[in-house]
Amino acid sequence: MKKLEGAYPVLVTPMKENGEINLDGLRQNIEYFISVNVAGIVVNGSTGEFVSLTKEERIQITETAVEQVGGRIPLVVGTAAETTDDAIFYTKHAEKVGADAALLINSYYAHPKDEEIYEHFKAVATSVKFPIMIYNNPFTSGVNIGTDTILQVARDVENITHIKESSGEIGKLRDITRKGKGHIQTFCGSDDLALESFLVGATGWISVAGNIAPRLVTDLYNSAVNHDFEKAWEIYDRILPLCNFIEGSGKYVQIVKRAMDLQGLAGGPSRKPRLPLTKEEDTKLQEILDSLLVKVK
Repeated sequence: MKKLEGAYPVLVTPMKENGEINLDGLRQNIEYFISVNVAGIVVNGSTGEFVSLTKEERIQITETAVEQVGGRIPLVVGTAAETTDDAIFYTKHAEKVGADAALLINSYYAHPKDEEIYEHFKAVATSVKFPIMIYNNPFTSGVNIGTDTILQVARDVENITHIKESSGEIGKLRDITRKGKGHIQTFCGSDDLALESFLVGATGWISVAGNIAPRLVTDLYNSAVNHDFEKAWEIYDRILPLCNFIEGSGKYVQIVKRAMDLQGLAGGPSRKPRLPLTKEEDTKLQEILDSLLVKVK
């Protein structure tokens, strides 16, 4: 079982101009991220447009990523679904084909109560043996899971080992980290609170910005855990404009895909109803890339 810690880019799902998923592009991107020494990667997450993918496409992406990674770094697969049965299906499949862990959010349309979320997480996790990283993101799921519920399900279910905390409440991440010690570890899920999260004990970061600047997010995490806070703040100040743009734009998928294309990697269009960046948004993105000294083809 691989140790889950560090900065993990949550990958886009590359697409061709006709809207088909680009599996060769996914392979290319994975090789790039491995070559720049990221700690691990995530596929089929929100940035990967999982809600816009068919069941067959999600399976293809999981299997392609497992094959391409080949065990070289940890691979986390998003297995979220609206129903518990479907989430169990995706989670069992990810374990069967060789993923290292699953990333699991609660139902995102039903707006379940905490007791329903508890039962959902428990049912999915107990259907497999590999680690489950549960996910709290009220902005996409409509529910801010209670801290006590998160801690309880982690205590009760052995293989719920991590949480991606994306509420934007640094106090919540702090409390889960401190009170859940020995049961659950925290990953930052808010790019604009990364360093703050490390300072209160987060052991990892599921990073959207990591697609665009993987070396910088890796260096930021490593500097923080090595207590080189002068360097960490220097990196954070550089990358924050990108993180703020991603978090505040409402177009995080399109931003990353466009940035990937500009760097000669595989991005492509997003599936509708997502629309491309406006001219003004595109200009701002390129200015940010220039400030980061990110190479544009």
